[in-house]
Amino acid sequence: MLERHFARLRARDELSVEEEQAIRQAIDECRDYPADYVMIKPGVELTHSTLLLDGIVCRYKDLRNGQRQITELHVAGDFADLHSFTLKRLDHTIMSLTPCRVATVPHTGLTEITRQSPHLTRLYWFSTNLDAAIHREWEISLGRRTARAKIAALFCELFIRLEIVGLTDGFSYHLGLTQTDLGDCTGLTNVHVNRTLKELRDSGLVTYQDGKVSILDWDRLAHAGEFDPAYLYLEKRHR
Repeated sequence: MLERHFARLRARDELSVEEEQAIRQAIDECRDYPADYVMIKPGVELTHSTLLLDGIVCRYKDLRNGQRQITELHVAGDFADLHSFTLKRLDHTIMSLTPCRVATVPHTGLTEITRQSPHLTRLYWFSTNLDAAIHREWEISLGRRTARAKIAALFCELFIRLEIVGLTDGFSYHLGLTQTDLGDCTGLTNVHVNRTLKELRDSGLVTYQDGKVSILDWDRLAHAGEFDPAYLYLEKRHR
């Protein structure tokens, strides 16, 4: 399943056989988690980073009253917490939203990569910059987009990210999130999410049923979400 991680890296730059091997050697173990499992708690000292092999995980922060705001979703091939390599602890929670399989990469292994492979180090630096770009796009959605645009943009983004790692089928993909999860991603109530999904379906743009997203009209869905993939930095170039 590391091929999904390699595909994510290759989408933006070349990846040598030696660099692939360095990544394989850095992995400590693989673990399986059920859905809705807190994988990393805020404030806990971390000695490894988590590479998602399969499933969907989220980063979130919550309030004392239990309200949760998901700040980013991670798909197969992503590091969920590469930034913990330098931060050593997180200020937010990382949780599985679906059943997940992950690989753990000790920070000692990442340190060795920085010593031995400057190019791979830059690729991972790029990955943390890409996470920041996604965070900024989500902030725009939370603060300024309409409910219709929020969900349209989210479905477009996830299609691109899942297509890169080979997890789409035509213009469909399996997401497996609840309407509550979608609401926590977009700052909407369950009622508002349900109403918006119906509106998008009735408009012939997209359907979401049994965890499966089926995009019916890409151009109109992207227009509805004001979606511009430029923030995903899809061009392949030397980093």
